[in-house]
Amino acid sequence: MEKITAVGEILFDVYPETRNLGGAPLNFLYHIFKFTGKGKIISRVGNDVLGENARDFLKSNNIPTDYIQIDHLHPTGVTSVMLDANKVPSFHIDEDRAYDFIENNSEIEKLVEEETDCLYFGSLAQRNNVSRNIIQNLLGKKIKYFCDLNLRQNFYSEEVISTSLKSADVLKINLDELELINRIVFKKEYSFEAATADLIKCFNIELLAVTKGADGSTLFYKNEIDECKNLSGEVEDTLGAGDAFASVLCIGYLRGWKLSRTNQLANEFAGEICKIKGALPESEAVYFKFKKIMNSE
Repeated sequence: MEKITAVGEILFDVYPETRNLGGAPLNFLYHIFKFTGKGKIISRVGNDVLGENARDFLKSNNIPTDYIQIDHLHPTGVTSVMLDANKVPSFHIDEDRAYDFIENNSEIEKLVEEETDCLYFGSLAQRNNVSRNIIQNLLGKKIKYFCDLNLRQNFYSEEVISTSLKSADVLKINLDELELINRIVFKKEYSFEAATADLIKCFNIELLAVTKGADGSTLFYKNEIDECKNLSGEVEDTLGAGDAFASVLCIGYLRGWKLSRTNQLANEFAGEICKIKGALPESEAVYFKFKKIMNSE
């Protein structure tokens, strides 16, 4: 049970000196494909050079582009990235981009209903009602749902957050997002223990992952809790580390790994992504290394 589909934004992360293909769903799906040899992404790019570059990149990596639509009115997504002293990125995300206008069709419906075991989604591509309606229309099927909330700027609402949480079997958030959910949805005084317990109980979350940056992550699964401290190492930038974590978390969940193993490997792979500039490795070596570990029981 490992047919994974991602839906949402494809965009370019623009640094002062460079630009790199990204977007959480694309980063996640890229890792999934490299680890499993399978995976599809539903998105939309502009009829422009960046859109062509994105599709060419995916094709060169044998990742299907069948469900990536071409928009003749809106340009490909772009976000400006600035790194602070700790190499942690902040974003300015341009609005009215192609991924805001994903159109539904029978092929997408068939992909999700008949050829998908787990659908990955987040909140950014739900900022516009066009893509939001499509994504929410794909929820509630008899499959697993992996929600990586990724709350950015002001591109979210209580409705988007609550609808996403209600659909999630697996939820990945960071500490800031946990506090935000507690304030917006639960409207209570914040504590880590109470907020995570409320999330799991109120939204029937099967697996909850809370990432804590340099402090690692905590996983909650049924009655089990696992803490993993981040392994220290060189940091080029942390862009895409959460997407890397999510990819291994998803595979571990679907394969039924022990919680501690999932947490450890997810943190280790995220750490490898922190060693490079941008979210996607140019070398296949890191995937060979982790595939070997993943396939050894």
